[in-house]
Amino acid sequence: MSQLFPALCIADDSTSWAWKRWPEFAAWPHPDETLVVCPIAGFVDWGLGHPLDSEELVLTQLLRSASLNRPAGLEILVLPVLRYVLGPGPGCCFSVTPPEAHAFIDEIAQSVQQAGFRKILLLNSSPWNEQLCDAAARDLRIDRCLQMFCVNLAALGLDFHPERSHSRRDLQTLITALLGVEPSTAERSDAAPAEGGPRVDGALAPALEGAPLSLAAAAREAPALLDRAGQRLGVLLAEIAARAPLPHEGRIPTASLL
Repeated sequence: MSQLFPALCIADDSTSWAWKRWPEFAAWPHPDETLVVCPIAGFVDWGLGHPLDSEELVLTQLLRSASLNRPAGLEILVLPVLRYVLGPGPGCCFSVTPPEAHAFIDEIAQSVQQAGFRKILLLNSSPWNEQLCDAAARDLRIDRCLQMFCVNLAALGLDFHPERSHSRRDLQTLITALLGVEPSTAERSDAAPAEGGPRVDGALAPALEGAPLSLAAAAREAPALLDRAGQRLGVLLAEIAARAPLPHEGRIPTASLL
């Protein structure tokens, strides 16, 4: 079980892209076999009584846990979190338009490709960015011949979505333990988004009913939640990393007329 702790940068130093120097990338032994993970998280008030960056907190802790417990031989590199993405709800902050978000992912992927890597996983925590990731991955496969994969946090049993989710209480509990702070019960302002801004509906994500777990109780429950999701992510990372590199350097063959 990985240690739970809040930190300015939650990462496994051995797999963090940001901790590598350019000579290490220049001499990287098997770039085609290395999986580069691009974490994607939004800034949202999800009605859990915790800060706007809760998605990033959960996602980075989960990645750190999976990286520290990865099997020998599993080569991954984890990029810094891509934060400025879609945020169509009134509880979202620092969001950008779909073309900007798509271009942002494309720019990051192009930089990864120029460093010699071709296998990229978009690991997304935001319900509002699931379709964006699918579209961006498809376009990058076609336009840049990259080997793309997508995994959403919801598929790991931790879903922030205000309506479909059955794990919002688990997320609240996990975040409480990670932060070491019990959820706020302060009254929230149901303010409309700025004029012209996109929105999903007219209200913030609903607050959870009932009292949240105390800090002590959350600290007892959170390790199992993190381990369960981390094991799921670890299995997926291993399956993706085991995929053979695309033939023809990823170029899609075109049909020829006889």
